[in-house]
Order: sequence, then C-alpha cells, then structure tokens
Amino acid sequence: MPKRFTLVEAESLLPQLERLLRQAIELKDGFTSAERSVDSITERITMMGGVTVDRGRALEARTRRDESASSLRGAIEEVQEIGCVIKDLDIGLVDFPTLFRGREVYLCWKLGEPAIGFWHGVDEGFAGRKAIDQEFRDHHEGDPPQ
Repeated sequence: MPKRFTLVEAESLLPQLERLLRQAIELKDGFTSAERSVDSITERITMMGGVTVDRGRALEARTRRDESASSLRGAIEEVQEIGCVIKDLDIGLVDFPTLFRGREVYLCWKLGEPAIGFWHGVDEGFAGRKAIDQEFRDHHEGDPPQ
C-alpha cells in the first residue's frame, strides 16, 4: 500500500522536496548535456569510420553521462522513498497520495508554489487540479477539520 499523506505532513516536506527537485533538475540538465556530447561523438564515428575520434574525449563524455544518470536516479529515488510521485521533473510537479471521502486522490504541488493548494483524482492529472477548499479540509482523512 502506498504511503498516504495528510496535508500537514505533505507541506512539512516541501523544503526538503524543493531542494531535492532542484538538485534533480540540475542533474537532468547535466545528463542531457553529456548525452548530447556522446551522441555527437557517436555520429562522428559513424560518419568518419572512427579514424579521427579523440578516444579520451569520448570516454570522458560517456563517463560524465553515466555518472549524471546515476546521480539523477539517486535523487529521484530519494523523492520516491519519501512516498511522493514525481509527475513532471522538468517543472517540478509532485503528487502526494491521500484520501478524500474514502477514495485515493493526490495532493498536487509544483516547484515554486509556496504551499500545497490543489488536489486532483488519480486519473485526472494536472489539468484536473482543484483548489483545496473547506469541503476538502473537512473530508480529507487524516487532518482534523478546521
């Protein structure tokens, strides 16, 4: 069973998640850059038969790509171990499983938002976000009604 969060619990994790997501986005940028270098070298090898390829540069690019991929996996796994679901790493979109009126839904937060202000059904996604209102607070299991 997935971890379920109260609104208070989820919001208490935002500083940690912000740090992890910013780190993951930076690592993803590094991976993308290294991957482009590897692709460029591979293309040159294909076109030139490998005759004039700088093997040291090719090895460095592959090593940088592999290290970036490993670090990125680690950052993503750290977020997942908390119990969150990364929906879109590029914009820092994260969901927190929770219950509303007895059904599983997600608290929805995007990097840069000061607090969790939205929720949506598990099959609705970002476009289906609804504001957390008093009805949600009253029927959100785990948090006391306010």
